[in-house]
Amino acid sequence: MKDLKRLPYEQVKGLLPRPAVGSSERIISLPEPDRTSGMPLMGTLWLRKSTREFDQTPLPLKQLSELLWAAAGVNRSMGGGRTAPSPLGETVVDVYTCLPAGAYRYDPIHHCLELKRAADLRSMTGYQDFVGMAPLDLVYVANHGRMQEVPPKLRETFAAAAAGAMAQSVYLYCASAGLGTVVRGWLNRRQLAEHMALNEDEEPILSQTVGRAAGHVNTPT
Repeated sequence: MKDLKRLPYEQVKGLLPRPAVGSSERIISLPEPDRTSGMPLMGTLWLRKSTREFDQTPLPLKQLSELLWAAAGVNRSMGGGRTAPSPLGETVVDVYTCLPAGAYRYDPIHHCLELKRAADLRSMTGYQDFVGMAPLDLVYVANHGRMQEVPPKLRETFAAAAAGAMAQSVYLYCASAGLGTVVRGWLNRRQLAEHMALNEDEEPILSQTVGRAAGHVNTPT
């Protein structure tokens, strides 16, 4: 960590979204997650780590479904409780997926992805070079319009705590599923919000890259 480069927090000149690759479906229905799969919690904590070198192989839709459910899915039908805590029971952070085919917002209620923009925004989600090549970048977006009941001085803290809980759930799922991931806070929020076509109440606060670690070898199951 001593050799960590300090990158300037300013717009990267000439950096623009790339054209979408493949079919940018308006709605992507996700298969029902298998809630009985995976390894025990203590095993996933033992394997939890950050990865910064990724294979470019796309994630199967089943894994994408389970990963998003782990991050922010509904786990209690009565009341719509989620897998991650939120202040005053209000969902103040939305999860977006940046895929080659476009940027999508995860809808936990209907367990689907809704197209936000048909462009490849992966390279916009941070300054590190690997973010544009890994198959998936998640973006955690705070919705300040939903925090009217939260004291203003606490809104940033509460949103960060909610996003952090979601990111850790993704870490644990990835450890269990043999995937690599790394959460990142070094991003140009203004630039990313603009290219994601967010409104003035929405702010990207964290991003997280997901994919198979480079050199990973699939083993038969």
